[in-house]
Parts: sequence; C-alpha cells; structure tokens
Amino acid sequence: MEKGNYSLVTEFILIGLTDQPELQLPLFLLFLGIHVVTVVWNLGMIILIKLSSHLHTPMYYFLCSLSFIDLCQSTVIIPKMLVNFSSEKNTISYPDCMAQFYFFVFFAISECQMLAVMAYDRYVAICRPLLYSLIMSFQMCSWLVGGVYALGLIGATVHTGCMIRLLFCEENAINHYFCDLLPLLKLSCSSTYVNEVVALVFSAFNILFPTLTIICSYVFIIASILKIQSTEGRSKAFSTCSSHIAAVGVFFGSTAFIYLQPSSVSSTDQGKVSSVFYTIIVPLLNPLIYSLRNKDVKIAFRKEIDRRKFQ
Repeated sequence: MEKGNYSLVTEFILIGLTDQPELQLPLFLLFLGIHVVTVVWNLGMIILIKLSSHLHTPMYYFLCSLSFIDLCQSTVIIPKMLVNFSSEKNTISYPDCMAQFYFFVFFAISECQMLAVMAYDRYVAICRPLLYSLIMSFQMCSWLVGGVYALGLIGATVHTGCMIRLLFCEENAINHYFCDLLPLLKLSCSSTYVNEVVALVFSAFNILFPTLTIICSYVFIIASILKIQSTEGRSKAFSTCSSHIAAVGVFFGSTAFIYLQPSSVSSTDQGKVSSVFYTIIVPLLNPLIYSLRNKDVKIAFRKEIDRRKFQ
C-alpha cells in the first residue's frame, strides 16, 4: 500500500503511568521531588569530583561520567512526564517523540557500557594493583569513556533510523510515559520485523556483553579478595565493589526484563514499572549509593565545606 493511502500521525498521545485523575497531582509532586533530588545529587557529585584533587583518579573520572549520563537521562524523561501530569491532553509531536527516543537510547546504552568500564577499573585496581597507574592512564580512561559514548551514538542512530522508516497511521496513543521502543513498535501499521531484529541484536550486545564483562571482572575480583589474609583488607576490598554491584543489579535487571524478550510476549504495564526503575530510580540511587558508602567522597565533601567556610 502506498504512503498516500495512510492518514499519517503527526503527534502522539502519551497515556502515562495512570489514567486516574486523582493520582495525577500526587504523582506530579512525587516525580518532581525525585527529579530535583536527582539533579542536585548528580550535579553535586560532578562538581565535587571536579573540585577535589583527592578524587582525581580513574574510578572517580568514570563516576563523574556516570553521574553526567544519569543527569541527562533523567532530564530527557522526567520534565515531559511532569508536563503530562499537569495537562489535560498529554501530547508529544512526532519530531519531539523521535528526539526523546534518540537521546533516551543514547544515554541508556552509554550507562550499560559505563558500568562495564567501571567493573573493569575495579578489576585492574584489585587484581593488578602494581600496574594500575600504568594500565588506567589518563589516555586509556579517555579512550574508554569515548568508546562508551561512541557505542551510545551508534546504537541511538541505528535505532532511531529504523524507527523513522516505520509508518504510524490513525492509532497514536502510546501506552507509556515516554517514547520507548516497544510501545512505538506496537503502534506501527507497517512491518516491524527489521526493528525487532535490530533491537534484539543491540539489546543483547549492550546488555549481555557488559553483563559478561562485569561477571568476569567480579569472578577475578572475588578470587583475589579471598586470597587476602587480613579480615580488614578483605572488608576494604569488598566495600569498594559493593556500591557498583548494587547499581549494576538494579539497572541491568530492569533493562533485561524488558528488552531481552520479544515484543509479542512483553506486558506494557510490566514494562512501565520496570522502565521507572532504570529511567528514574537508577539516576536517583546511583549518586546516593556511591556517596553514602564511600569514605573518599565523604572526606572530599567535608574538605570542600571546610575550605568554603575558611574562605
């Protein structure tokens, strides 16, 4: 059928998390608070790492990049969500929807790969401590971070390119709170086979490959920790990894639940709940996890506060 026989969609309606009017205001206040805390914590983490020379190490260089990704990911999703909570008709134009989808994919892939890079950094620090400064040089760290963003750029460009080729007809209600992959595929009135294959391949690579990297890194890390004779040494080594393991578990668990299954068997309501975890909760929790369980961050924060008071 030719394109001219379709009434093509120029804007979408975002159904959101719920269609119950009495829940709109409480949800608006809840997610507004989450967004403010997310922005403050991630921006604060970035500023603290930049200002404190004590934190100018590869580990905190990667953590700074992770905070930047979380800050951007939250900003891509939540502001539009807040507007929808306060509007009677929750619409988004086709170009805005594609733009939101592009940046969402870019930052989601970047986060997956950044967590894998951080696991590799911990592996080198614990299993190859004498060679750490040589292996994790500034140039190597820059290349790793550049590679993370390059993979995100490639993935986002391919996904969005495949999405733009689809046709959307009269049906324009997206059963989600943002322009996500699977809800958009369900709306299309043209074949989505290519999109689903591309999504499965890229999801497998960007979820399974980082997961395998993280698992392999921690197998070697745990083996090295168990060889440490002192209990204090083991405890210190485990504490440097526990926050990263917690962040990895929440993020990869929720993303794998959605994107490593065919769209025909996935539940939209389950998808929305899981999406809340990796698009909203993870960017909120990451800086809290890494700061509350990290003595270096606490010490650097106190030093900066004391320095400001002295000035």
